[in-house]
Amino acid sequence: MREPVELRRKRILAVVHARGAVKVTTLAAELDVSVVTLRRDVEELARAGRLRRGHGVARPVGDAAETTALPVARTGEPAAEGGPIALVVPERHSYLYETLHGARTALEAAGMRIALHIAPQSAGAERPQVERALAGGARGLLIAPRWRSAVGEEADYGWLADVGVPTVLMERRPRPGSALHALDSVCSDHWYGVHLAIDHLVSLGHRRIVLAARNDSPTARSIRAAFAEIAAARPEVDDWSVVLSSSNAGPGPGIRTDSPSPAAPEEPAPDLAALLRERGVTGAVLHGDEDALMLVQRLAESGVRVPQDCSVVAYDDVVSSLGSTPLTAVAPPRADIGRAAAELLLHRLAHPEGTTGPVRRVELLPALKVRGSAQALPASKQ
Repeated sequence: MREPVELRRKRILAVVHARGAVKVTTLAAELDVSVVTLRRDVEELARAGRLRRGHGVARPVGDAAETTALPVARTGEPAAEGGPIALVVPERHSYLYETLHGARTALEAAGMRIALHIAPQSAGAERPQVERALAGGARGLLIAPRWRSAVGEEADYGWLADVGVPTVLMERRPRPGSALHALDSVCSDHWYGVHLAIDHLVSLGHRRIVLAARNDSPTARSIRAAFAEIAAARPEVDDWSVVLSSSNAGPGPGIRTDSPSPAAPEEPAPDLAALLRERGVTGAVLHGDEDALMLVQRLAESGVRVPQDCSVVAYDDVVSSLGSTPLTAVAPPRADIGRAAAELLLHRLAHPEGTTGPVRRVELLPALKVRGSAQALPASKQ
């Protein structure tokens, strides 16, 4: 699927804001787009006042021509006194790039240097990035591992628990009792987010609800587990099911996911329109945003209108508002997650007892953004 323009530009801004001045050719290579497309995006963002450009370089607004707004440590460079804060995030992950920007804002305000490390999509890609950061003198770590499967997540617990510097997980909540249980973390309360989505649909009279969701991240697995628990417990819900949101929304062939919701039989990327008609579904929760927009398009092509025939609530709210039908969406506080994680790490670094003080596991509540893709079900259909 071609990446939406606005999403690509958000990724550009996230990288530029995190690093300071970045070459256009470097951005194009890292974001996997052509240099021509990247230059056009930079020109439009500069015209809108969201960044500055010049001599093949994109800079944050307010950045001086000669220097970057924030010193950024590069891999292999000697660390300044005290060392930088390492940020490790997956490549091509717009959701976490907003979290990254929130962390960068807090670190910049504290005068901290940042070393940004982007982990490839391959399994176990975070560990080499962390080792590189530590070799470069990083004194603290903010990390959001991709963790496409529960098995891959468990494989990282041992080494990540022993990195030797204050570490905070962003938008990740390890398994209770695991080696990372006693590690500082800040994440969204996805149970509450799913509750908001289901409650909104139920309040509009919908009694048959489906979740079409990804299954290739900790967030996705939390959403699926929460949906199964909440839907099964709501007496108003007569029928519910969980399916994949697209054919590439799982962790990959041969990878065990350890789904925590066996009560919801999973089908591989079904024809959603056919499923709605077969089971009489009138409400759907769709995760993530890009999949949600694609599913709404496919429903329209199959003669299913949103919201007239099916009410929809998206989950993520990165690009939900940009569709031809702007989608009501659950919006996790992405930037606030990064900001809170950075502040927690700064607290650890600022206090001598920081490395032995009590562990903090912070949860921030998502919000529901109502945009009209869900409407009340006529009494005759309830």
